[in-house]
Amino acid sequence: MFNTTIGIEIEFTGITRSQAAEIAADYLEGIVIRTHDSYDTYQVITPDGREWQFKRDSSITCQRRVNGRKVEADSTYSVEFVSPILDYYKDINTIQELVRKLRTAGGFTTSTCGIHIHLGGHNHTTRSIRNFVNIIASKNDLFYKSLQIEPARMSYCKKLDEYMVEKMNAKKPKSLDDIADIWYAGSSQASRNSHYHMSRYHFLNLHSFFTGHKTVELRGFNGTLHAGKIRSYMVLALALNNQALTQKSASAKKPQTENEKFAMRTYLNRIGFIGNEFKNCREHLIAHLDGCAAWRFGAA
Repeated sequence: MFNTTIGIEIEFTGITRSQAAEIAADYLEGIVIRTHDSYDTYQVITPDGREWQFKRDSSITCQRRVNGRKVEADSTYSVEFVSPILDYYKDINTIQELVRKLRTAGGFTTSTCGIHIHLGGHNHTTRSIRNFVNIIASKNDLFYKSLQIEPARMSYCKKLDEYMVEKMNAKKPKSLDDIADIWYAGSSQASRNSHYHMSRYHFLNLHSFFTGHKTVELRGFNGTLHAGKIRSYMVLALALNNQALTQKSASAKKPQTENEKFAMRTYLNRIGFIGNEFKNCREHLIAHLDGCAAWRFGAA
């Protein structure tokens, strides 16, 4: 499942974009270029030619620490860290260490901050995209509780529309164009190319897939600068993507979850979270669920 390329966007505050870019440049041995574009982006260009960005995002509540207290700050403290295209095994340690350095420097998140993960979509087909829709629809309730999505962010990562999911399964689309027509139902052809089309604000965002980016985006992650949680989110995204690609079919039917921790643990094992390598990831993803992870109906 780690053959798919991945990218991550991490929103935070506490330090300025300029400070964040300088920290990244120092760690990555790159140079900082300020673009003065509409997002006041600071680019960090590394020796391998990749570009790491620190942009302004108007949805972030900006704060900074003064004498140990969090106080209101201006928009220079709005930071959206956008990675280049990543290879999980080559780059996960780099991402985690950079996140730790940003946190040590004073970066922190608020309830308005989120994390968005983009997955390379070039291998996806009509079948796999429909699978992805059904996987997310069936696990919506479990994921939202597991990930503790902040109420302040719900309008930016809504659950999939049930009518859209029902329509997709009833019509059984034969092409990606057919799926796009269902995804954008009610929207004009011209508006589909708008970067901020309203359909993008869902846990599963296919707008980025149907436009020039050709990525599948998952938006249901709270902002954090905890390196272990970020790794668990990236592994979950890759595992879900792999399930969509490799499974013959998927149902939108919601599973029985009378024991949430057990249901999540067994599901994670099924999609690839096996062994000590992913022990911490499993722990992060079941921590907020009720029940017993080891026994479905409680210990004997």
